[in-house]
Amino acid sequence: MGRRKRPRHQLVGGLSKKQKKHLKEFGEEHPFYDKVSGREETTEICELFENSDHSSAESDGECEAEQVSVYHKLLATFKTVPDANNEEDDENESEEGEEGDEEETGSEVSQEGEDGDHTAGEEDESAVQDQEEAKDTAKQMLGQEQPDGADTSSDPKHGASEEFTDVKHESEFSLETNFMDEESGDYNANERESSSSVMVSEDPFKQHMNKELEEKEIENISSRSKSTIQLKWPTLGQLVFSSSLQQPRTFKPDKEADLKQLHLHKTLESTWPKVNSQFLSTLTKQNKHPFTLLQKELFCIMNRYKDLFYPERTALGNGEEVRHAYCLHAVNHVLKANAQVLSNNAKRRDQKPTVDNDDFRDQGLTRPKVLIVVPFRESALRVVQIFISLLESGSKKQIDVSNKKRFKGEFGSDPDEKPPNLKRPEDYEAVFAGNIDDHFRIGVAILQKSMRLYAPFYSSDIIIASPLGLRTIIGAEGEKKRDFDFLSSIEILIIDQGDVYLMQNWEHILHLMNHLNLLPLESHGVDFSRVRMQNLNNWSKYYRQTLLFSALQDPQINSIFNKNCFNYRGQVAVRNVPSIGSISRVVVQLPHVFRRLEAESSVSVIDARFQFFIDKVLPEYRDAIMSHTLIYIPSYFDYVRLRNYFKKEELNFTHICEYTKKSGISRARQFFLKGEKQFLIFTERFHFYKRYLIKGIRNLIFYELPTYPHFYSEVCNMLMATASGEEATWTCTVLYSKYDAQKLAAVVGVDRAAQMLQSEKNVHLFVTGENE
Repeated sequence: MGRRKRPRHQLVGGLSKKQKKHLKEFGEEHPFYDKVSGREETTEICELFENSDHSSAESDGECEAEQVSVYHKLLATFKTVPDANNEEDDENESEEGEEGDEEETGSEVSQEGEDGDHTAGEEDESAVQDQEEAKDTAKQMLGQEQPDGADTSSDPKHGASEEFTDVKHESEFSLETNFMDEESGDYNANERESSSSVMVSEDPFKQHMNKELEEKEIENISSRSKSTIQLKWPTLGQLVFSSSLQQPRTFKPDKEADLKQLHLHKTLESTWPKVNSQFLSTLTKQNKHPFTLLQKELFCIMNRYKDLFYPERTALGNGEEVRHAYCLHAVNHVLKANAQVLSNNAKRRDQKPTVDNDDFRDQGLTRPKVLIVVPFRESALRVVQIFISLLESGSKKQIDVSNKKRFKGEFGSDPDEKPPNLKRPEDYEAVFAGNIDDHFRIGVAILQKSMRLYAPFYSSDIIIASPLGLRTIIGAEGEKKRDFDFLSSIEILIIDQGDVYLMQNWEHILHLMNHLNLLPLESHGVDFSRVRMQNLNNWSKYYRQTLLFSALQDPQINSIFNKNCFNYRGQVAVRNVPSIGSISRVVVQLPHVFRRLEAESSVSVIDARFQFFIDKVLPEYRDAIMSHTLIYIPSYFDYVRLRNYFKKEELNFTHICEYTKKSGISRARQFFLKGEKQFLIFTERFHFYKRYLIKGIRNLIFYELPTYPHFYSEVCNMLMATASGEEATWTCTVLYSKYDAQKLAAVVGVDRAAQMLQSEKNVHLFVTGENE
């Protein structure tokens, strides 16, 4: 069929306002000026060359010989979703778009995406992975085009009602269309590694990702039969090494941490010492050690790509040291992975089109590689700030960070928002510093010396989110709008401050773990010739490294590490036992009666505890003499059950939980202080979030041992608030079972806990105070 060409003046006359604006701004014709064929063809997207020296003939030849990546088409659909405000323009474009060129170049597609042409978006509508996200993207694009030409993408107030994703820098941060920058350290580092096979073989990243597992090894890992070895390290203490494939190999951290021996990315070798200098002592700086003693041992495990559980991370103590260490590991992993992709892009560009090489498998089924779960926006803010520091500290020129102003506006905090004259413990101030909103998620893309915040998830390298933020996008079974394909190729999972999620909603963490490393429901434009075989075989979870940090050891947290971590490299858990319990910090003279209850299983212990309480404990406190009794309950479900029972029995009580309004809290505290209410039922989560001082306590009942050991001493010391010569009548009763061994050891110490669990006696008495 012959080709026809319309006169230019007719085409210009038929332009819509949007198309004329495109021509005025970019100084080039819209793609629909190209030569057209008589039949309707779908838009094809060709690879954009790095150098402008390549002729268009070479581009056309390569495009015809090589299959076009579907990922380019899907990237275009993110930027070409129709909007109701431009229906007339869209109709004009779709009518003329039927005559569109079947061989558009990559640059034209990029211009088409920025202009808002929707033809490709309509044709590939079924391939869009998240329709809601695409609509938000389109609205944001329209919002960026203000009458005065101002760019509002970084304005935190703009588009606050809609979730913002950055589409402006899509092509700039695309891994598929970029190549290694010869002026950057990435290019030189890659050349060094390619010239030295020894360095490549010693690089932990290469060793981990290039390992090809066999089906027998997968079966061994799935069987969860592990061999364990214990070893003691100078700083971390007692470690438990476990592995499913073979006898776990123990190792010790090097006395002197050499950054070159750690195989860090070249950029990080120069920036890390400066970023981490705030934690180094004067002696450490003189010896030129770039890590603290704790960081050295933690990073030694991380860098070997083993799973790690560290239950001694405290917000008041070593929290920031730990955060810097895992941020270094995450950025190091992303820089190496992206450098490998960009290097292979250049090799494929220089390769003959007819050659089919299987050596370029360097990607997952989706782009996100690292998932960092943090509880509050303040935590996400600090993580991103560390990322920026790691990428720019060593150079005079600052890196380009897109949407930085918007990010600070949404994740930062206003110092004036904090109520004055509030006295809270230091650990409370450390945990709840800054912006404590717990519903957020943000994608971060890192490419060479640039960072992109608010990147769409499928264009991100790192995703930083809260459990609630992930739960709302993952959704539940049966919901129409849900998406979890972006979790399919996560290579490093970092769960920081795991203890805080016990106070939020642990079900969100379990829901997240159940949706990690599943095969995606859609292709999302992936080039399957570049996907690693382990991802295609659905073996991603056996390569995923999980780093779990918490302030305490808890059965639920231990369960995540033991049952949801399948890393073939093995696991390392820190298992130090507390020699001295938190009961030693109780300063009031108080008798502590620990009463053991019997239960057949960890499930039946819930009912056994309730029955034990109403049959054995509560009758002793029904007498009016035992007034001012506070009942401390860690579980909200137990709280509801006990509250309903008290209502049914018409007992004189009041109650406070994390959902109680301020007016209800004030009334309950006043009634309890004056003795108008005999019992006060009090939840642990309320104490965690408020830390109010409850006055008027004379009798304490711990329905279950506290999750946080220091809560035990804090609540006991509340009796000091109303000391008026009645100290001799104070009592404290604690219920425990054999399934509370970890909590019991944290309160009374490991030696006493062992005696209490093995003793034939069910009642044990401790007395604290000056006369102990």
